[in-house]
Amino acid sequence: MKSAKSILLWVFAVVLSLLIGVFQRMTGPTHPVRGQDTINGKSIQYRLLRSHTAFEDLPVAIKADTAEVKAFLAYKRYKTDDEWTEIEMKREGNHLEAKIPGQPVAGKVEYTIRIKSNDQQVILNRGRSIVARFRGKVPSFFLIVHILLMLLGIIFALRTGMEALRKEGRYFGLVNWTLFIVFLGGIIFGPIVQKYAFGDFWTGFPFGFDLTDNKILLAFIFWIFAFFFKRKSKWWVLVAAILMIVVYLIPHSVLGSELDYETGKMNNKYSLYQKLPTRLVVSERTLVRFFGQ
Repeated sequence: MKSAKSILLWVFAVVLSLLIGVFQRMTGPTHPVRGQDTINGKSIQYRLLRSHTAFEDLPVAIKADTAEVKAFLAYKRYKTDDEWTEIEMKREGNHLEAKIPGQPVAGKVEYTIRIKSNDQQVILNRGRSIVARFRGKVPSFFLIVHILLMLLGIIFALRTGMEALRKEGRYFGLVNWTLFIVFLGGIIFGPIVQKYAFGDFWTGFPFGFDLTDNKILLAFIFWIFAFFFKRKSKWWVLVAAILMIVVYLIPHSVLGSELDYETGKMNNKYSLYQKLPTRLVVSERTLVRFFGQ
């Protein structure tokens, strides 16, 4: 009977963790913007990227079956005084496509898509611009291990909290495992992924304000408290578990690394990518030369 109840609690922890993970992913600033719009009664579907590999052109595509529908892509570097560059998107089958020139690591661009049919025109995404950030390539091994460990971290945290709520719950061992997994996934593999993606191992406290780094640091500290005080009070365990849920509900990559185009430096701390050659920072002149306009 006890075994069956334990299995059910594990299943519940896994299902709830997956739901939390999906919520975090869907609400994060790097998740593609999806939607559908209409113009002259014709449907326009889109999935617009908000994250891409540094120095590689960002593909932009929308689905428009009708040939009379035209689309125009306007873009500029984020938080700059650059003039907007607008180009007409080319038709490839039932899609209209264009590309935005690649940017340095942590560089951002904002863009809009204006669609036109006869005398009507609409700006997709309810007229709001889309911001895309560029990142370095992360080896698949480190990225997969990091993601799996972070998923295991919330699963074990939830299961530990459930066990602590039971009258005679045995949560000591679960606390130990949760602390170890959070340490390995967030404090070891997290910085490795960060290093590959943006050039720094750590951009949270005390060096910067990266919310992703800071929230995992806070969760790790509370699990340390839970580890040392678990025999005195289960409330430390419950607080650590609740905080873990709150941390995972905060969208990923909020207040992350961002390139300041004026200075050529990251906006949070010293970075390997600060001293980029000037030619790698794409200027308006480069954009004009690229599109021949």
